[in-house]
Amino acid sequence: MLYPILAIVIGLILLVWSADRFVNGAAATARNFGMSPMLIGLTIVSFGTSAPEILVSFMAATSGAGGLAVGNALGSNIANIALVLGVTALIAPLPVKSGVLRKELPLLLAVTALAGILLLDLNLNLTDSILLLITLALCLFLFNRFQKNATEEESSEEEEELPDLKTGAAIFWLVVGLVILAGSSRLLVWGATEVAQALGVSDLVIGLTIVAIGTSLPELAASIASALKNHHDIAIGNVVGSNIFNIAAVMAVPGFITTVDFGQEVMLRDYSMMMGLTLTLLIFALWKKPPSVNRVEGGLLAALYAGYLVLLYNMSV
Repeated sequence: MLYPILAIVIGLILLVWSADRFVNGAAATARNFGMSPMLIGLTIVSFGTSAPEILVSFMAATSGAGGLAVGNALGSNIANIALVLGVTALIAPLPVKSGVLRKELPLLLAVTALAGILLLDLNLNLTDSILLLITLALCLFLFNRFQKNATEEESSEEEEELPDLKTGAAIFWLVVGLVILAGSSRLLVWGATEVAQALGVSDLVIGLTIVAIGTSLPELAASIASALKNHHDIAIGNVVGSNIFNIAAVMAVPGFITTVDFGQEVMLRDYSMMMGLTLTLLIFALWKKPPSVNRVEGGLLAALYAGYLVLLYNMSV
């Protein structure tokens, strides 16, 4: 089992590194071709940080590990809110912009509710994936509307976060990052599947834990870096955007390849956890003025994630 474990470790390292290169290249390329900073943040960067999940889901579905693909989408959203925002808020309280509170958070809640309706029949099929893809197109349209109504202050804050690369270098890192993303995701899926089979653990649980945490590392690194630079508000916006892409894009991938069936526990345990954390984040942001996620709430989110991992372990042994 040494080689599969090495494949997981090397795959995760390359996945995180190439995702960073891909996001920088994509954002710089888009800016050099005239896209506004706010729209880049809502689309290119959010899509880029979800690229590992998309590729992992595609590789898993084509390898016959559909459960890993669904678990990856659900687990990444759980990790993004409970682990990424929880740990980041422990480092520094996270203010929530009024725009995020009025627009992106309610949109995330609506997309999460739609996913629950589609998954109620305990399978993900082609029709479900088409509906999710339509939802993604609607979200992109709404992101564009949000961007047009953004304030100059919000746009200038996004500008600080964009990489300064010439067009040639930006396209180079865009292509190289995407190629390495594809290869590392394939390596990660193979290693995770082999370990799961050797330990008798389902590919769903592997997707909910090892793969989900691994593909959420770009968001974790970016959020902590933002907190250390006092750009606290960026963390919540990036996570909310990434979670919308995870549901509308990542979860849609396996349904285009094959029908994925799963057990009742996915809805009762994993989807319920994802929806509960989304509601909790909205409550944390709403119940006090000014809106924020403080250290106590961050600690609670991190504790909830630890409890969720314990529950997964107890149900899988």
